[in-house]
Amino acid sequence: MTEYKNILFDVKNQIGTLTINRPKALNALNSETLNEIYDLVKAIEGGQFEIHFLIITGAGDKAFVAGADIKEMANLNPLEARDFSRLGSQVFKAIQNLSLPTLAAINGYALGGGLELSMACDLRFACENAVVGLPEVGLGVIPGFGGTQRLPRIIGLAKANEFLFTGGNLKADVALEAGLFNRLYPVEQLLPEAYAYAEKVIKKAPIAVRYAKLAASKGIDMSLDKGLDYESELFGLLFATEDQSEGMGAFVEKREAEFKNQ
Repeated sequence: MTEYKNILFDVKNQIGTLTINRPKALNALNSETLNEIYDLVKAIEGGQFEIHFLIITGAGDKAFVAGADIKEMANLNPLEARDFSRLGSQVFKAIQNLSLPTLAAINGYALGGGLELSMACDLRFACENAVVGLPEVGLGVIPGFGGTQRLPRIIGLAKANEFLFTGGNLKADVALEAGLFNRLYPVEQLLPEAYAYAEKVIKKAPIAVRYAKLAASKGIDMSLDKGLDYESELFGLLFATEDQSEGMGAFVEKREAEFKNQ
């Protein structure tokens, strides 16, 4: 596996954990880190690792990701800034488009690019002292890694605008109430609970889980009629898999299914 400078990657029981590893910089995202994440995500999607679930978290006890690296951004010209934004968007789109489920374990501050990274994941579990926000308007810019696009899709346009216009931070309980977080845990329970959830998922038929993600994530951008047709197509395709035969056979025979991802 490629050696990375700013990220760590570990695989255990078919669960991958990607850790942003710049704790002295509160895991801020610079170009080098973004490129490393992109390289790893493409390797995951290419089947280089035998995993069926990905958890993303931050190193240290203060931050998930405190944002994009402002020191790198401060002196960019307009074209360079646009390219930096496009880099972040490309990386986060690759995460969003992973066929396997993804979960952001938010273990502290998730500001700017950090919140945008978490919103590219399918699920967001956070510790009770997590703080999130998109503070970019206070810096004279707007979110550039998808914040203005994903936040309204997750919590609704009016609520998203309320947060985007002020650039203020949200405490964990407010983010949970707004629908931005799925679950809250004491910090010491966050990663164990994330793993426990992942373990439940990977016991199911992997192809079916991937198709469930695909049906929901693609269907939400379709009309209901087209989405229903798309669901039916995927449903039918699953009846060509060995896992469907095993799953239904195990149910009839009242035994535990043994899925093979085939």
